[in-house]
Amino acid sequence: MHRLILAALLAAFTAQTLQASEPATKVPLIFDTDIGNDVDDVLALAMIHALQSRGECELLAVTITKDHEHAAAFTDAVNTFYRRGDIPIGVCRSSVTPEEGKFNGLAVKKDGDALRYPHDLLSGKDAPDAVDVLRKALAGQQDGTVVIAQVGFSTNLAALLKSKPDPHSSLNGVDLVKQKVRLLSIMAGAFTQIPGKGGQLYDHKEYNIIKDIPAAKSIAADWPTEIVWSGFEIGISLVYPHRSINEDFRYVEHHPLAEAYLLYNPPPHDRPTWDLTSVLYGVRSGHSYFDISDTGDVTVADDGLTTFKKNAAGKHRYLIINKAQKLRTLEALQLLSSQPPMVR
Repeated sequence: MHRLILAALLAAFTAQTLQASEPATKVPLIFDTDIGNDVDDVLALAMIHALQSRGECELLAVTITKDHEHAAAFTDAVNTFYRRGDIPIGVCRSSVTPEEGKFNGLAVKKDGDALRYPHDLLSGKDAPDAVDVLRKALAGQQDGTVVIAQVGFSTNLAALLKSKPDPHSSLNGVDLVKQKVRLLSIMAGAFTQIPGKGGQLYDHKEYNIIKDIPAAKSIAADWPTEIVWSGFEIGISLVYPHRSINEDFRYVEHHPLAEAYLLYNPPPHDRPTWDLTSVLYGVRSGHSYFDISDTGDVTVADDGLTTFKKNAAGKHRYLIINKAQKLRTLEALQLLSSQPPMVR
């Protein structure tokens, strides 16, 4: 009980003390995720809720690229835990990674007759198509303002580009994106060689790319606005401290993030923060958590290998992080991920 009271006071204090410095405009944010394939998606979603509670962004919608019905249900459970169970959720029906995953089953876990994590969307089968959700969310925003954090496959956003005018907008997908989106902050690819088990460097073909190579090629070639890529090398250099999982989420008896982490790969495992980095940059691009490359063009090869070529007229850049930035950036990721829900 004391922990619950302390958490409530902490959340209320955070909201009050940050209100005076609240940004003039919140970042309108869409989160596109393959939640269930790794637990960093859950950490990233918790971060978004913390940033929204701090007045820095507004989560317009979550769209999902993992094709299992419990992915959407677990997303709704997390959103509901953070007091935002009305956020629209859209799904794909692509047959890509159709397995439930290690923790999405928490969406249907019960304590007695009641759901451990109450929520309304019990199955992705009852959720609308991701492209419809994306088009509706974009159409309702001011021009040139929306940030999309894509931390899964490119399936949904590639389909968005191909979409036709509909009741939400008279624009086709490319023109709608061009009009409404300011930035695509994407966790995908690799832009430095990665040390292998023997220490030898190799060119890494990153998971989010290789699971839907045609869609990734479409985004790299056809996306009409700025893209900032967070490569594999960034998240793997910033590992989430397992001590936080053991200590920072005990303000409730059951926490969906901590329980998902335990089910995915329990402590003392420290999980890379791949997806968190794209969210952090997307909302706080001016905070110098990262350096950034020159402009250029990213291409995706037929085997999924990503390459970057400088081009002053290009729309692509990628994140870089130096040793001095790592401690501060990781602290921000940890503090935001573990921030309790707002008290209402």
